[in-house]
Amino acid sequence: MFRQGFLVGFPIMIGYLPVAVAYGVLAKQAGLSLFELTTMSVLVFAGASQFMAVNMIAVGTGMLEIVIAVFILNFRHFVMSLSFMNRMRPVHLKWKAPLALGLTDETFAVSSLHPEKAAKKQGSLFYVILFLTAYIAWIGGSFLGGILGEIIPERLSQSMGIALYAMFIGLLVPAVKKQWRLALIALMAMLINVICLEGIHMSSGWAIVLGTVIGGASGVFLLKEDDA
Repeated sequence: MFRQGFLVGFPIMIGYLPVAVAYGVLAKQAGLSLFELTTMSVLVFAGASQFMAVNMIAVGTGMLEIVIAVFILNFRHFVMSLSFMNRMRPVHLKWKAPLALGLTDETFAVSSLHPEKAAKKQGSLFYVILFLTAYIAWIGGSFLGGILGEIIPERLSQSMGIALYAMFIGLLVPAVKKQWRLALIALMAMLINVICLEGIHMSSGWAIVLGTVIGGASGVFLLKEDDA
C-alpha cells in the first residue's frame, strides 16, 4: 500500500513542484519571510487560495478580507470531504480526520479513482502516502521558491504572477467544456469584481469576496435546470 500510494501520488508531486515554486517566489516578493510563506503552505495547503492571499497581501488588503476570501474559495472542501468520507466508511475513525486535511482538488480526484483501497487491509496507508506525497511536494516547492525569490531578478519573479491566472484557467476550462453555463458564472463574478473596483471604488479584497459570493450564488439558478 505504501508503494502504490506513492506511485499514484507521484504525478501530483511532479505537477505541484513548479506551481509551489512559483507561489514561493511570488510570496517572497510580496514581502513574506521564508518562514511565513512556508508556514502558510504547511497550514493552508491550498494552491489557488495561497496565490490569491499572496496577491491580496501584495496590494495591501486587510486581514479580514483575506480570511473571508480564502474561506469562500475553499468552501468546496466541505463538499469534497463529505464525499470522501462516504467512500472511507471501512477506514477506522482515527484516520478520517487526518485524511480529510490532505484533500485538495488533485488528491480528491485521484483518490476517487481508487475507492476499493478503503476496504483492503492497510488501505488507509495508501491514502496517507498519496496525500503526504502531494503535501511534502507542495511544502518543499514553496520553500525552494522562497529561496529563489531572494536570488532571481525582481522583473523575472513578477512575470511568474501569470501562474495564478494559469491555475484558475486550468481549473475553469475543463469544467466549461462539460457545462457552458459555468462560463457565464465566471463572467458574472468577473463583472461584479470590476464594477466593485472601478464603479464603487471598493477595496480589492471585498471586491473579490462579493464577486465570488454573488457569482457562485448565481449558479444555483443557472445550473438548476441542468442538475434536474
